[in-house]
Amino acid sequence: MNTHLLNKLKELPKTPGVYFHKNADGETIYIGKAAVLRNRVRQYFQKSRSRDPKTEALVAEIADTEWIEVETELDALFLEAEMIRRYLPRYNILLRDDKSLLYVRIDIKSDHPTVTFTRRPLDDGADYFGPYIQGFAVKKALRLLRRIFPYAVTREQATMGSKLYEQIGLDPGLRSGRTDLEEYRKNLRSLMSYLRGNRVQLMNDIERKMKQAAAAQQFELAATLRNKLYELKSLKKQIIFSDREFMDISKDKGLSGLAELLGIEIPKRIEGYDISHMGGRDVVASQVVFTSGLPDKKEYRKYKIHVQQNNDFASMRNVISRRIGEKNVKKWGLPDLFLIDGGKGQLDAALDAMRSVGINVPAIGLAKREEEIVIHKSRSNVNFSSNAQKLIARHLQLDIVAQESEDFYVIRLGQNSDIVKLLQRIRDESHRFAVSYHSVLKAGRQTTSWLDEVPGIGPATKRKLIREFGSSRGVLQARAGELEKVLGEKQAAILKQYARAEKKSDK
Repeated sequence: MNTHLLNKLKELPKTPGVYFHKNADGETIYIGKAAVLRNRVRQYFQKSRSRDPKTEALVAEIADTEWIEVETELDALFLEAEMIRRYLPRYNILLRDDKSLLYVRIDIKSDHPTVTFTRRPLDDGADYFGPYIQGFAVKKALRLLRRIFPYAVTREQATMGSKLYEQIGLDPGLRSGRTDLEEYRKNLRSLMSYLRGNRVQLMNDIERKMKQAAAAQQFELAATLRNKLYELKSLKKQIIFSDREFMDISKDKGLSGLAELLGIEIPKRIEGYDISHMGGRDVVASQVVFTSGLPDKKEYRKYKIHVQQNNDFASMRNVISRRIGEKNVKKWGLPDLFLIDGGKGQLDAALDAMRSVGINVPAIGLAKREEEIVIHKSRSNVNFSSNAQKLIARHLQLDIVAQESEDFYVIRLGQNSDIVKLLQRIRDESHRFAVSYHSVLKAGRQTTSWLDEVPGIGPATKRKLIREFGSSRGVLQARAGELEKVLGEKQAAILKQYARAEKKSDK
């Protein structure tokens, strides 16, 4: 163990948190959570402890350790999951014995929402939280949260067991009419907010509503809210994983390093954008939102680009123009930072859209090939300059290559940089969300045909045409006389007009 690491171990606090083991190159190789950081992290370096070969290999590589303190073990549990998704440490993969990771599934949009666990998330409209490595800890955490935010675990009619859960306050009693659907969904939204790391904001909201209810002499409601607030505060005393194994954003090195690099305040809300299409067809855009460095999926939005073209620059200009339109700004406000998936062209298109309406919000790009951060010298609305190279190198010990090219700075940080890991996480999430929406549109288009758009061609006529000409492509190639025999002169003329338009779109 080197002297630097030995001195750091002496500074470990006795609070819950998440720790990051790094190798000599600064790469994060393992992320874990702890009920007591001092005890858990020091265990790795106790020679008396028997360890398996994989853990021995991990300990042999550890050259540095960092940590983030949180208030409760639940906060550590949920923060660990997000940080593993951001950094993808290789030892977290090696040490989980090839077990599938656990997700929490909440189908809040259904007519009888449930909260369940699964190891295979699907694109079924439900909200998924995770993945979590230690299933037993997550299940214990949800059992505690169920006391505060009662939820159902099955859609079936009430059984003796579920009636008991209803009587002791763990099941909302949707079937029996004890709780109506909208009230139940409000309760689930509070649970989802907690799972996203918004515990402090949630407690403040409950306290405000409690005072309002008391002032309105709604004493029963005020008492219910008071009990929820008490239970949330008592979570600090709950043991979730102990020795077995929300945060201050200034402690997130990715966020604080990004703010220092760009010369801006720590960005609380970052929005990431990507374009997805196949050869200019089914063009869509995604908007993902990261609040305090964590994904805020309820704020995600998707856009269908109405002009179908193979032009990512024009599509990016279109989606940013729509995002900063008066209606959307009034509804969502503006982010602290725009992250554009792409290089100079995509970033320039986004900046043009903002300049056209006089909006000045920090905006940068992230180019895929070398994971280069792209900044416009005068229009990115940040305070980056060549002096930032020395500043960041001194404070964050990063190797920075800042290239000046035309009107842009192109910054290349090390692949192990906390800043790059944060931006990659946002970029990859925006790409996943865009591709998912594009795939839905593409699948829908493949099950329809251009014949569905022709007025007067109903299902029966469509089947008649397919039988006569073999396929919609065969109808497209049919002569006018052949169509007239099946449809008549007037209807055949209309069909031919649509056929010509379809042929042009295929070219």
